Amino acid sequence: MTTARTPTETRPGRMEPLARLPVFLTLDGKRAVLAGGNAMAAWKAELLSAAGAQVDVYADEVSDELEQIASDPPKGAVVIHRRIYAVEDLKNAAIAIGAFDDDAGADAFAKAARAVGVPVNVIDKPAFCDFSFGAIVNRSPLVIGISTDGAAPVFAQAIRAKLESFLPQGFAAWAAAAGRWRSAVKASGLPFAGRRKFWQLFTAHAVTNPGSTPSQADFDRFIADVKGLGETVENGAVTLVGAGPGDPELLTLRAVRALQSADVILFDDLVSRDVLDFARREARKMLVGKTGFGPSCKQEDINTLMVGLAKQGKRVVRLKGGDPLIFGRAGEELEACKAANIAVEIVPGISAVQGAAARLGLPLTDRGYARKLQVVTGHAKDGKLPDDLDWRSLADPVATTAIYMPTRTLAALVEKATAEGLDPATPALAIARATRPDQAVVSAPIGELVARMAQAQLPGPVLVVLGKVTAGVSAAAHNAAVQRQRG
Repeated sequence: MTTARTPTETRPGRMEPLARLPVFLTLDGKRAVLAGGNAMAAWKAELLSAAGAQVDVYADEVSDELEQIASDPPKGAVVIHRRIYAVEDLKNAAIAIGAFDDDAGADAFAKAARAVGVPVNVIDKPAFCDFSFGAIVNRSPLVIGISTDGAAPVFAQAIRAKLESFLPQGFAAWAAAAGRWRSAVKASGLPFAGRRKFWQLFTAHAVTNPGSTPSQADFDRFIADVKGLGETVENGAVTLVGAGPGDPELLTLRAVRALQSADVILFDDLVSRDVLDFARREARKMLVGKTGFGPSCKQEDINTLMVGLAKQGKRVVRLKGGDPLIFGRAGEELEACKAANIAVEIVPGISAVQGAAARLGLPLTDRGYARKLQVVTGHAKDGKLPDDLDWRSLADPVATTAIYMPTRTLAALVEKATAEGLDPATPALAIARATRPDQAVVSAPIGELVARMAQAQLPGPVLVVLGKVTAGVSAAAHNAAVQRQRG
């Protein structure tokens, strides 16, 4: 008998302390003061000019690099004044940058800038800085800044290089198109929900086709697609997302995009909390837990909540452990959405058996002695052992069988299956908390596995895999390795 449970909202954690507040300044047409003329100053002059600032450089000696930038600036004018700066030069500036070799010069410059209310940065001298630049990924108007608070600039550059490889150059054109089209979308007559749908279509197309050039035809197609939805555009949408078996690094890119665009996330107890770290911070996160033989939300209540939120125009992510199509009650939730005329999408996830097998280096099929993989549930809707399992199939010596949620019914399942021909000596594994840092494994012949599991007191959730492919797995070696990693 399970205890009824109601959906509960999980509040996001408090913002962790920040070493620096990331901000993006609008400098177009504003004045920036740069004191110093060396090569480092030249790079800052180029950066400020690229942001549209009118750069006044004060230096009695100017490097060739700075001369070249002043003669051909990226955007804003760069004017060189061949003298040392004066305090009066700092007035009415938006920001001030200094390039000084000595701390005395840096200190004087910083004090002068602060005296007239101008934020200041002294290159490579964080003690005199009000702000820092960080490493930049430029897909303007898409810009990413990376800061390590001055502790590890090389590390920041490595991260920048990694992000550069992930972000196609074409994103710059799509970000620019968004800026051009924003006013046209507002003037299109679409309601708020329709405009949001436009940008969802825009984003999906840009992410999957970053190399294409945005065109008026794209704009017209997105508008037409939204208008074609009619009144249903006021509805939100539901996405059933597979969270994988636990390790957040097994999330698919599509799952991450869904989490980062969700308004509300309905998640199960089996979902690792680390997975929720990928979600948009502003999204509401509601636990609609369903645990075997423990407090559980009724499926009907989950369906009602999910559909109700979508009818309010929310983007709802129904987040499930493993894959939503494998013992995730996806059929019932799909039916509820279709009955309410709610758009629904499925994002598959790494299943528990796939994740567990990968972590153990376990091939689930083998040309020599495992020619099929079958996945069965260990309990029926009433929580008892299903009475309609194909027992002869479970006894097939060339099959690998994954049994989900078997803890309470495994003894009865093994008794019935061995009576129908399953060899009690068939090797088997019980895997708890698959792919998580504390994954634990018990190995034994299937006829002995229930007793071994009781002795080990495995924490849930547990998956049982039986078949000849499991014979080579050393549970003792795996568990010892996990203990070493944990400390």
